[in-house]
Amino acid sequence: MKSLKEILPNYINACFSALWIETFEPNEVLHELAELSKAESWDIVTWDIERGYGGENEPPIPLSAVQQIETFGNTQKPQLIVLRHFHRFLGSIEVVQALERQIQKGKQTRTFVIVLAPVVLIPVELEKLFTVIEHPLPDREQLRELASNVASEQLPDDANTRRIFDAAAGMTRTEAEGAFSLSLIEHDRLVPDSIWGLKANMLRQSSALRLYRGEIPTLGGLDNLSRFCERALSGNSTEKAMGVMLLGVSGSGKSAFCKRLGHVVQRPTLVLDIGALMGSLVGQTEAALRQALKQVDAMSPCIVMIDEVEKAISTGGNDGGVSARMLGTLLTWLNDRQSDSFVICTANDISKLPPEFTRAERFDGIFFVDLPDKEARKNIWDIYLRQYAIAKQKQPDDTDWTGAEIKACCRLSKLLGVPLMEAAYNVVPVAKTAMESIGNLRTWASGRCLDAAKPGIYCLNRETTARRNLRRDNPPTANAMQLDPLM
Repeated sequence: MKSLKEILPNYINACFSALWIETFEPNEVLHELAELSKAESWDIVTWDIERGYGGENEPPIPLSAVQQIETFGNTQKPQLIVLRHFHRFLGSIEVVQALERQIQKGKQTRTFVIVLAPVVLIPVELEKLFTVIEHPLPDREQLRELASNVASEQLPDDANTRRIFDAAAGMTRTEAEGAFSLSLIEHDRLVPDSIWGLKANMLRQSSALRLYRGEIPTLGGLDNLSRFCERALSGNSTEKAMGVMLLGVSGSGKSAFCKRLGHVVQRPTLVLDIGALMGSLVGQTEAALRQALKQVDAMSPCIVMIDEVEKAISTGGNDGGVSARMLGTLLTWLNDRQSDSFVICTANDISKLPPEFTRAERFDGIFFVDLPDKEARKNIWDIYLRQYAIAKQKQPDDTDWTGAEIKACCRLSKLLGVPLMEAAYNVVPVAKTAMESIGNLRTWASGRCLDAAKPGIYCLNRETTARRNLRRDNPPTANAMQLDPLM
């Protein structure tokens, strides 16, 4: 992405009299504008609600600030009028109308209104007048310069230094400077783990993204899915991996797989919390989504997990079109992104997803995650028996159990201090509580999805799941005729 110093002179020379710079770093933008103004022989004036234009006894009134712009357009030089956080005052029709008149007049007087704001909230009356410019977050070269200034030394170009900048990617300059300083205070050197920890806290308080960097050493099952993704992310091809769509039964390990994959391929795993994006104001939700996706781009290479995506972008609800607009934003980003971000979307109900979301080239593959087979369940038992320090003992009948249910049985055994057989009485498998929906899900996935457990297309075994079990030696009785519970 081009820097502000590269693109702004073109807009000024082309006489774009209204510019909206989207930024979380107004001070950095003001510094860049000051340098540009000096190099290009522009005049620059800044207004904010605290000090106005800086004059004595000047009331910092937004309407008055717009009306005073006319007094600055009396020189031969271009005049940059920078209004800081002015989006807060565009709810007034008087301010909007005065600003509209000034923008139109600025084309003749070469007076340029520049609004600095962290979000793009332009009134409909001004939408066609403003041009939006995004102020990018610092790239790795800028982070290197910042880290060298904080550490008071030139950092070597080695693997550890690159891990430091990977950890700081996606931060603002102020956040990165604080992270570098904290690492120096705590460890007397720049340590990636310290920066990652601070970044996780920053994301938690100001974004819909959550950073996961824990270690999941092994995973029971999903062998084909794991091989596919690890090979796609191995870096042995010039093509960029896009991501995968995981359709499957709730509790079958989709989320655990996403988190483990990041650990295996040495990429941070970002969890996009769609619920945290929702806002009460018109356009607020979509703006929050765009901001989250910008942070994803800045933090690449990374793994991005969007869990239960069908609940976020289903277009059949009465939400004023928010879901439809979110879907459009997400689809545009999936198509046009240049960042090395591997997207994993999980879903439990494919019928709620619009067809354009799952078309070819949106993802590298669509996988169906079925209930774990016998061998996978054995591996999952081993994982959680070790995790909860449970001695080897008789295990309950785990037919049609998911990994989540095996974990619940082990946890309850430890919590209640009872054997596994007794703890199992408190576990009701989802295969029983959602029997019909699982059957429908399997039927839909058969022939349409890749199998997450073994190579090839997922195929429903109708001989064992859809046919009646009839005894041939004796006439059938009411007890002899049985249906598979997963039909």
